Amino acid sequence: MSASKTEVLSTSATTGALPRHVAIIMDGNGRWAKKRFMPRIMGHKAGVETVRTMVRHCAEKNIEVLTLFAFSSENWRRPEKEVRLLLELFVSALQREVKRLNDNNVVLKVVGDRSAFPESLQKEIISAETITSTNTGLKLVIAANYGGRWDIVQAARTLADEVAIGQLDASQIDEDALNRHLSLYGMPEPDLFIRTGGEERISNFLLWQLAYCEMYFTETLWPDFDGDAFDIALASFSKRQRRFGRTGDQVEQEQNA
Repeated sequence: MSASKTEVLSTSATTGALPRHVAIIMDGNGRWAKKRFMPRIMGHKAGVETVRTMVRHCAEKNIEVLTLFAFSSENWRRPEKEVRLLLELFVSALQREVKRLNDNNVVLKVVGDRSAFPESLQKEIISAETITSTNTGLKLVIAANYGGRWDIVQAARTLADEVAIGQLDASQIDEDALNRHLSLYGMPEPDLFIRTGGEERISNFLLWQLAYCEMYFTETLWPDFDGDAFDIALASFSKRQRRFGRTGDQVEQEQNA
């Protein structure tokens, strides 16, 4: 059962220097490859190595959830060949990494509209999720064919269906009711959002869940975002005072109580 909105905010404000949940837009793979006169797909392959580094880093630091934006609902607009190669890379990465994730007690969850994916990829996702489902360590969430607006719309549609069949009264719809049908239900909301590659926008990623998240943007391209770069982002987070609408004095009084 997920915590209520009030409980989430209260807990997040007092978890200490490290975030419980880190969400990342892994940007810059194509530009990384272009700088090296390589095909764009080589940048995406290099980016998979960075994912492995981040998973290990988060597990070592006891961060509870790492959510990675792997493929947005807008990425279908890219050249057909690149989309095909990205999907093939997703399949091969799942096949190659699932044993490693399982051996390291990592839970894998894929969120997004899977229906557009080839059947082979859908089967690999189900298999990887099933294999790791009983693990108790880091939760690795891969957002694939995901969009923040899609997430809110599908939750709203589910609520509308519940009202239509009399399972729910419209007056009962509040933030907690909608949250129960969002993709990350049951997990703490992201505390730290990181975007690599120099862009400073959230690009339709976790629109609902990022409401109180601390933002961190870096020029570093994703394949170059190593453990040291991640530590710099965590250090930036640790210096911030998270008030959630309260005054700084109120937060300090609570922390010193």
